[in-house]
Amino acid sequence: MAGFSDHWTFAFGVLGNIISFFVFLSPLPTFYNIYKKKSTEGYQSIPYAVALFSAMLWIYYAFLKTNTTLLVTINTFGCFIETLYVGFYLFYAPKKARVQTIKLLLLLVVGGFGAIVLVTQFLFKGAIRAQIVGWICLVFSLCVFVAPLCIVRQVIKTKSVEYMPFLLSVFLTLSAVMWFFYGLLLKDFNIAIPNVLGFIFGILQMILYVMYNKKEEVVIKEQNLPELKDHVIISEDNKKKLPELREEQIINIMKLASLVYSEKNYGNLTEDAKNDKVVSKLQTVEA
Repeated sequence: MAGFSDHWTFAFGVLGNIISFFVFLSPLPTFYNIYKKKSTEGYQSIPYAVALFSAMLWIYYAFLKTNTTLLVTINTFGCFIETLYVGFYLFYAPKKARVQTIKLLLLLVVGGFGAIVLVTQFLFKGAIRAQIVGWICLVFSLCVFVAPLCIVRQVIKTKSVEYMPFLLSVFLTLSAVMWFFYGLLLKDFNIAIPNVLGFIFGILQMILYVMYNKKEEVVIKEQNLPELKDHVIISEDNKKKLPELREEQIINIMKLASLVYSEKNYGNLTEDAKNDKVVSKLQTVEA
């Protein structure tokens, strides 16, 4: 039975690694846009600095536990890719944003992570140390999963899903499911519990996307409809009130329309030639 459980734990861990790999790569289009614009205007470095700090915490926790190799592999990749993102952001960011990002990195990576390592190494030992670090990871992961509520609020307020990519929500939800079962089978609730919240918020984001994406499509279709300017709409009731035109009147109207159309096409003629054409047409109409 234990061997069967180990196989499932490994399977969910591998799947969690694969899905999380794509989650970590999801910001690539954002950085491609930054590269094209040569500017970070409209973008923030906070999510990448926080993700870097989170990956470092989970690596530290994994080294204090046993049978958590798959937790180490994905978070090592996460540290690498998030460091690249932050470095890329710093390269294109203006001076003010660059200074703020560096301050944030010093606060989280040097101050926060450094303090956690020092305190847990000197004040706690053995299983208690792993338990304390696990609680810190759990609380921080809950904060990370709650962070998308700001995006949810923005979607509800603006009724637009522009800043909430659907595929990212799907991958985050699937990732939460895989890591939940991985933690559950390992009997490590520090891994399992935060992913319950991650799953709930992931489902919420997908529901909101479906709701407001349909509304956006309706608005776009309405905006693309041609505007009716200076058009007369004739209802069935108005048709009865309109006098019927005689055949001669209809012929005269057609001739006048032809005259107007022809006049527009004589723009390149000389004035005398144009007058001759107009006179000729008028004589035809009078006839």
